[in-house]
Order: sequence, then structure tokens, then C-alpha cells
Amino acid sequence: MRKNMTTVAVVTAALTAALTGGTASATTVSLPQETVPSRIAVHFDLAKGQMPENIALSPDGSAYVTFAAARQVALVTKKGETRILATLPAPADGGADTPVLKFALTTGIVRTTDGTLYFLYASGSAETTGLYRLRSGGTPTRVAALPATGLPNGLALDERSKTFYITDSALGTISTVRLGGHRASVWSSAPELASTGFIGVNGLKVRDGAVWASNLDKGTLLRIPLRQGRPGPITVKAKGLAGIDDFAFAGDQVIAALITTGRVVRVGAKGKVTTLLTAADGLQNPTSVAVRGRTLHVPSAAYTTATDPNLVLATLPRH
Repeated sequence: MRKNMTTVAVVTAALTAALTGGTASATTVSLPQETVPSRIAVHFDLAKGQMPENIALSPDGSAYVTFAAARQVALVTKKGETRILATLPAPADGGADTPVLKFALTTGIVRTTDGTLYFLYASGSAETTGLYRLRSGGTPTRVAALPATGLPNGLALDERSKTFYITDSALGTISTVRLGGHRASVWSSAPELASTGFIGVNGLKVRDGAVWASNLDKGTLLRIPLRQGRPGPITVKAKGLAGIDDFAFAGDQVIAALITTGRVVRVGAKGKVTTLLTAADGLQNPTSVAVRGRTLHVPSAAYTTATDPNLVLATLPRH
């Protein structure tokens, strides 16, 4: 327990300094707000490092999350029970060589149709940083190494091409790994992906012939068309989203977590931004979102608030 609390203290101190130190260049703007029904469905254990960074949904209503500070992958059942599925080995230095954040962490997660989980681990070590696979009842296996000098963060799978897309928030790149392959290749290193001092390209989704990504420092939502598998010109679909982390689609709208300002917002097809959830709904540094039907799942890591990491469920309005 003492070791876990020390890790949490290091994480909180490092991220508080970074997230509140003015490193993000995006400007927070006043946004209209819409009231949506919400509740805190699950409370996680901060003392155990259960800071949820990313989420993937299962057809049975359960969810899979990565616990960043604990270096874990967990199942959250429909009843709200938390079951640890895997814990990644701590690097010898405790993660101090992990770029930007200075602690080892599990980040993006994807569930394939056969129930296999794929997730990212950033450790600052060439031996362990990379993309991992976790089959039901099995142990995690690294399927692709990623640069130890980077911070692999967002993960998405293009089902059509059977290709994973991976953001690196430190190196400012998006890389690809074939579903059955073991080699990562840089797909884009466009300037729009770079940071301005802290976290650059972050969240990631593939939709309708394009890769969508967020840039936390710049507060932007980006669309990159797929041109026979290669990146086309980048379009900024929304800006002024200070501290944007990961996001998901709900129809033709984007629902995004703003980690630094503690909000979840909706970005309309024409770029209009509306606030849906705030700290008043229980958000504590929301990191990602997942949507099934009209139900919105929002994990909060409490990185800087150090209070009640949780999972909020909300009902999206009809549009």
C-alpha cells in the first residue's frame, strides 16, 4: 500500500505541475451548456493507483479500462465490480525515464470483436514500451515495440484495413501496426500533431475514411483523410478545446473529454461546441469517453484533483 500511495503522490505532483503550469497553449472559451442526466456508476481506489486513462466497451454492457498509475488493465462489470486482468511490470527506475510524465503507465485500449484486448504501455524502457495483446484468461504479450523515447497514448483499430493507429504524445506522431504484424511504422509526423511543451497528439479514432485525433496542448480536433492508406491534408475540425484528451463519436457528433478544465463537451458537425458534463456531475479530470446508443461512459482519473477517480454514466440528448 505504501508503494502505491507513493506512486500516486508522484503522479499527482507531476501532472499538477504540468497541467496547471501554463504549458497548454489553447485558450479556454465560454461554452453553452446543456443539462444531461448523469450518475457516478463506479468509484475507483485512488490508493491503489486506479486512475482510469482509457476505456473500451464490451457488448454485454461491461467495460475495460486501463489504470494508468497502477500499470493495469481491468474489467468493470455491469454491477460495478472491478476485476484486475493484468499488471505490467514496473521498470527498474520506477518509470522515471518515461518521457514527459516520468511514471510508467498503461494508456489506450481497444477490444476486438473476438474479445481480445489490445493496449499501450509507456515505460521509458525499450524492453517494455509498446502495443500489447491480452486474450481472455491469458497474460499480456507485447506484439509491437514502440520507441522508449516516446509516450504512446491513443489507440484505434481500423477494422477494414486491420491496422492499428497509435498516437505518440511526446514525439508528435501517429504510427501504424498491422493487426497480425509486429512492426510499427510512423504514418504521420505533421506539425499539427506536435506539442507546445507538454502533450501533443492524444486521442484517436478511425471513422469514414479518415483518422481523427486530438491535440491537448493546442486544444484542437483534427481530421486526416486516408488516401490509399496514406495521410491526406489535415483539417482542424474544432479548436478552443483546452486540454482535450480522448473522444468518441455519437452519430455525426464528437463527444470529447477536456481533462484540464474538467468537462465533457459535444462538438457538432459544423464545429459548434456545447458543454454536457462538469465537475458538478462528478468529473475529476475526465480522460476519455465511450458511447453505446445514447449512453455515455466517462472515466475520470483524478490526476490533479486527487479525489475520487470514477466512472460516470450519462444519457445523451436526442439530436
